[in-house]
Amino acid sequence: MIPRRRFLQAAAASAAAFTLPAAPALAAPRDPEGTITDLGPASVAAPLGNAEFVGDVLYLGSRGLSPNVVGAWDLNQDKVTAHFDIPTGVGIWAMCKVGTDVYAGTHSRSDLYKIDTLTGATTLLAQYTDNYIWTMAASPDGKVYMGTSEPGRVIEYDPATGTSRDLGQPAPGEAYVRSIEADATHVYAGVGTNAHLIAIDRRTGEKRELLPAEVADRDWVSSMAISGTHIAGGMNSLAELLVVEKANPAAYKVVKATAPGEKYVVSVLIHDGWVYFAGRPSGTFYRYEIATGTYEVLGVPYPEAATCRILEHGGLIYGVQDPGIFVYDPATGTTDYVSHVQKGFRAAPEEPMSVHCDGEHVYVGGKGGCDIHDLATGQVTRLGIAGEPKTIMTVKDTTYLGVYTQAALYSHRAGDPEARLLFRTGQNQDRPKDLVHDKATGLIVMSTQPEPGHQNGSLDVYDPRTGRLDNYRPIVERQTVFSLTAQGGTVYMGTSTQEGLGAPPVTPTARLAAFDLRSREVLWEIEPVAGAQAVTSLKHTGSALYGITDKGVLFEYDLRRRKVTRTLKVCDRGGDLVLAGKYGYTSDENAVYKIDLSRLTSVTLVDGLASDWFGGGSRINIDPSHDALYALRARNLIRIAI
Repeated sequence: MIPRRRFLQAAAASAAAFTLPAAPALAAPRDPEGTITDLGPASVAAPLGNAEFVGDVLYLGSRGLSPNVVGAWDLNQDKVTAHFDIPTGVGIWAMCKVGTDVYAGTHSRSDLYKIDTLTGATTLLAQYTDNYIWTMAASPDGKVYMGTSEPGRVIEYDPATGTSRDLGQPAPGEAYVRSIEADATHVYAGVGTNAHLIAIDRRTGEKRELLPAEVADRDWVSSMAISGTHIAGGMNSLAELLVVEKANPAAYKVVKATAPGEKYVVSVLIHDGWVYFAGRPSGTFYRYEIATGTYEVLGVPYPEAATCRILEHGGLIYGVQDPGIFVYDPATGTTDYVSHVQKGFRAAPEEPMSVHCDGEHVYVGGKGGCDIHDLATGQVTRLGIAGEPKTIMTVKDTTYLGVYTQAALYSHRAGDPEARLLFRTGQNQDRPKDLVHDKATGLIVMSTQPEPGHQNGSLDVYDPRTGRLDNYRPIVERQTVFSLTAQGGTVYMGTSTQEGLGAPPVTPTARLAAFDLRSREVLWEIEPVAGAQAVTSLKHTGSALYGITDKGVLFEYDLRRRKVTRTLKVCDRGGDLVLAGKYGYTSDENAVYKIDLSRLTSVTLVDGLASDWFGGGSRINIDPSHDALYALRARNLIRIAI
């Protein structure tokens, strides 16, 4: 184990493990249009989604890799001794054990696997129609219970018979079952986006609400643990711990996680009379003694890291995070940190989330930071950031990164070892959607989506000269601003009808709007394409705006005539749009399309990409020289000559 004071060195060593050898030098910039140069894996990482102990071996499940794996860290040998491939789904967010068997549930697809830890055999047991298996627990008699979305339901799997039983929706109409536990008589389901804590009788299926009226307006019960006498649940988005007596649910306590800016209680463990729990976004580790009400802040094992699971083994408390595992000793009060990569856990190409070229480097955003590809040398380095860079842009020599989950903005100068936090949006926002710089005012504008279940996205206007941040929410009523472009002191906004995830849209059509950065007023709004649910990207020329919708419809908006003048169906799913002179380029998962803006016609530039972006959709970015596009083929970064 690595003492806390030495962990930053270990983290750097882990990042070095992701560094790739030099790729071949880039082809000449005058390659024929459509020439593809493969730059190797776009982003290499080893993020963790869950874990489970069997004996002295901690089985660690990955997320976002291809394939995902369960790595076996043998504490006695102090190394990862085996990997078990989980070939379907984009991640393992749910794990439990029955005897010596480990069960793993995936998301996007929802598949259930069993790892026989005695023989090493991995078996696909069942497949479900749900998008996600979020959470999983075993009952004392050896049945496996899963919480899913969408819709949010509970499924029972019986290992003895190999059959599944649908226990239905604990809270009809709610999209997510995000936490689950089971005892001899009941299954307990934590629900969102409107919080519920439901006890389901395992024999009769009868459902009973346990959530106290005092906290009935919360968003989620998103994490949970049980003992023989109590239930402990982590609630969003006020970062509260709920502790309820099983025998008397009217006897309960609500404990506030006190770190500044804390929003979520992401994992919970009841052990030896204490409730251990972890907060996000701060990464703080806490505990609460049930008998006395004693509350303690135990520290921050790794700043801003999310803890996906807390486990007890041998009297020690293990917290599983993306960067590694923290180990807390209740007897001494000390915390150590372990890099799972240094112990031998397999790093692999992940599903990237963003791509951006500053002319000399390509930033590829993923879980826990960016891989930065040096275009001159082919070397790849890792820029660690607490979160997921969703949108990136460069202004002169500074690159700005919009980061989930805190809707944060970071800045980075090429060559610097770390990025600098500029602000966190607040305003119940979590997911940056786009970034733009307005040359006329010098302002940087970021659009953000609200937290799950919340209404109204925000427009964040930041002045890099003074550090001043102004938030505008709502900016377009009951919508999220998805895409941005700016010129002459006006920022143009393309919206999405989706507010917080899990909240059904209440407006039917995405909008195009203009916001004056000097007067700070919305100048106008229109619905550019009937039936569009989102304007996924927006760019401008001197006289027109060009946007593309979620259904792949390109529209042209004449700024002088103030109306949509032409539309073109380019593809079936809209992604990013970039402009180079009289041409535009966009993509879907399989192809990149070239658009003649004068004739408003399109042709396929390259296809067969099978790009593997996180969350579906597709991303492309353009070199400032306008000589190349950057995109994905499978999970490799590619350069496309234009």
